[in-house]
Amino acid sequence: MRLFLGHDLGTSGLKSVLIDVDGRVIASAHASYPLARPRPGFVEQSPDDWWSAVCTTTQELVAKIEDASSIGAITFAGQMLSLVALDAHGVPTRPAVSWLDGRADEQAARFVRRFGGERMLHLIAGGSPTGKDIVAKIAWLEQHEPEVYRRTAAFTDATGALVARATGSLVIDVTAAGCTGMLDAGSRTWSRALALLAGFPLAKMPRLVSCTEVVGGVTEGAARALGVRPGTPVVMGMADIPAAAVGAGTTGPGEAHVYLGTSSWIGVSRSSPKNVPRAGIASVPAANDPGYLMIGESETAGACREWLASRLGLTSEELDPLGAESPPGANGLLFLPWLYGERSPFPDAQLRGGFVGLSLDHDRSDMVRAVYEGTALNLRAILDACASAGEPCASLRAIGGGARSDLWMQILADASSRTIERVAHPTLAGAIGAGLVGAVGVGAIGSVRATSSRIAVERRFLPDASTTSVYARAREAMIELAPALSRAARKLAPRR
Repeated sequence: MRLFLGHDLGTSGLKSVLIDVDGRVIASAHASYPLARPRPGFVEQSPDDWWSAVCTTTQELVAKIEDASSIGAITFAGQMLSLVALDAHGVPTRPAVSWLDGRADEQAARFVRRFGGERMLHLIAGGSPTGKDIVAKIAWLEQHEPEVYRRTAAFTDATGALVARATGSLVIDVTAAGCTGMLDAGSRTWSRALALLAGFPLAKMPRLVSCTEVVGGVTEGAARALGVRPGTPVVMGMADIPAAAVGAGTTGPGEAHVYLGTSSWIGVSRSSPKNVPRAGIASVPAANDPGYLMIGESETAGACREWLASRLGLTSEELDPLGAESPPGANGLLFLPWLYGERSPFPDAQLRGGFVGLSLDHDRSDMVRAVYEGTALNLRAILDACASAGEPCASLRAIGGGARSDLWMQILADASSRTIERVAHPTLAGAIGAGLVGAVGVGAIGSVRATSSRIAVERRFLPDASTTSVYARAREAMIELAPALSRAARKLAPRR
């Protein structure tokens, strides 16, 4: 039996799966790694930690099968908007800059001024950068770490870094390149004119490849570390959100998925790109060519739940029964889930959230319910922006660790007024998507679009109409509060 190995490199851990050509999970494994916060607003990770996790999980999975030569392809899906600087030999020149990192506000503002303001940037590039975007982070490195910048031969993302480690090839896939804002959407090639205007260093960008391209075979050294056969094909792969769309079975036009993990997002598959700049929604190339993914990403969702659990001295699993004790609307308590800035629906790296309406009458159950509802309402605001752009998203496939919570899924259905469909393996969707793209890359499946039939729905959650007015009022309050909290956050922010 031919098997395919997919790796999904998340913020705090790696999920790896072995699947067959029908998408059935043969085995899965997980490994964790830390986040470093060297200064306020700075978030970094070690690419060596990522590779160590890949080696650990691959060895674990290979040990469960009779013959490593049955692995037909290895494919990676890495954190979208991560930035990795590599030298000419593929060795990192510094720690990876996480997608959470918001250090480059000054550089982002400089880009906006250079192009004549946000409105002009929206017309030219479909959006304007924040301090969390790739173009701004590269500019920050050039300004603040000139020696690192000089030694860097190629800027890529987490996926490209892992491919380099496995094959020795310096590459970047089209989904990661699309996140730079410097890709021509029609041709899927770099826009040299836009890069020239932005001062973007195309000379330091590696070879651009499709998600389904076989980049090379696993090198002898990497094979020993992984426990696989040297020469095993490595299919390029993609960023994690496009991989999730494959693993959710939503690769057709108008099909949408919602992810609830450390972050959260709405991803809508389209045949052409569509942006909603005011809401921080942008389109990137999808894993299937031609195809695009319209993405509205919220920075903290599961992170809010984990934060609350740690403050209450509970595990995340203990929150559900507690939150179920509070009624819809959490007895008038509203949680604004912007704990580390926001990308969508309020693109603002400095925005901060909190509880609003908190009184002596509220208890722990109200706080838990409010966190679940606040993250769901934030996603509803993203869906409203998608609907304004012609994508109503009548139903959503749900994936990620948060999708395992029946309470959260029902709240999301109620707050969004949409049917939520939880897939059979919600926490493994990104890794399964990577594995399926690997199967396409080596010709075992005819196309990325053909992979959707291999994804099963485990349960559907229907919206409860009796909650509509409660969540409508809460949503209005959230939208009204965002500008005020943005101003307050800037006044309260510690000096760097």
